[in-house]
Order: sequence, then C-alpha cells, then structure tokens
Amino acid sequence: MTSAADEAIVEATLDLLADGNTIETLTIEAIAARAGVGKNTIYRRWPGKNALLIDALRRLKGIVPQPAGHSVRDDLVLLVGAVGHNIDPRAAKIMPCLVPEANRSPDHYQLYQNIIEPRRTLMREVLRRGVRSGELRADLDVEVAMALLTGPMLIQRLLRWHPDLDEVPLPERIVDGVLEGIRAR
Repeated sequence: MTSAADEAIVEATLDLLADGNTIETLTIEAIAARAGVGKNTIYRRWPGKNALLIDALRRLKGIVPQPAGHSVRDDLVLLVGAVGHNIDPRAAKIMPCLVPEANRSPDHYQLYQNIIEPRRTLMREVLRRGVRSGELRADLDVEVAMALLTGPMLIQRLLRWHPDLDEVPLPERIVDGVLEGIRAR
C-alpha cells in the first residue's frame, strides 16, 4: 500500500517534470521540497533518482492492459490502443521531453526500456500465441511486427503527426492493416 509520503513524492516528481525540469536537472532536493518531505524520506523508499523516476513514469503511463487471450486481433487492438496513451494529463508535457534525453544518455535509455518492456513482453506473447495457433505466419518476425503495430500509434499520439486522423478507431485500423501482412495464408 502506498503511503501519503510516497504519493506526495511521486506527484512532486511528475509535477517537476511537467514544469519543464529535465531528468538531468531534476534533483532529490527539489523533489523533497515540492513533496514537503526530507531527502531521507525519499532515500528510505527509493535507492536513487532513477528508481523513483521509474515508479513515477510507470504511474504516468498507467496500468499495463491485460489481454483477454481469446482473440489475437482483439488483444492486439487493446495493446496498440494503449501505446502512447497516458492516464495523466501531465504526460503530454513530460513524454515528448523524455525522448531526447533517452537518446542522449545510456542511463536514460535504460530507464525508458525498463518502463516499456512489460508492455512489449505482453505484445510478444500475443504475437507468439498467434503463431502457435496458426493465426499468424510461422515465419513471423515478432520484433518487426511489434514495430509495425506500435510505430504508427506512437507517432500519432506523441507528435500528433496527422491532425485529421481519428484516434478512436486508429488502433483497430492499424491492427487490421498489419494483420493483412502477417496472417497465416
């Protein structure tokens, strides 16, 4: 169970990032001051800034959707619909700023990988299930299929690449388009 202090610390971290602080400039001192706690309170809960950032950014992303396992298509629509979708409105300010930092720093890149890997693992499992069941091609390159499925959704949500594209049916349209190429024949 999360304590009030934990909640305040995570919220302060997200607020500071939304205010324009970068991962590099964000300090435990600033987080503690914003949360109204001492630095030791933070260090008792997290071993360092990166561990705190992982928890804060996971909170920003929300709970990983759990596929029902009945239909590869439906499970992929669920997972693609979650790509770039964040439950917290601060994400619109925070996530685009993290991309350059992940590209500049191996540590920040690893932080990003730690946050998204559980989501990729789920999609891998759905695709592999589709190969095993014969719904998808036996020679499917799962990693490329994941890129084909997530790339369009991510670019639309992160960059608003096409302003006239309706995001509501977009996950289904992406999945159906990609499935045409990866279905078993």
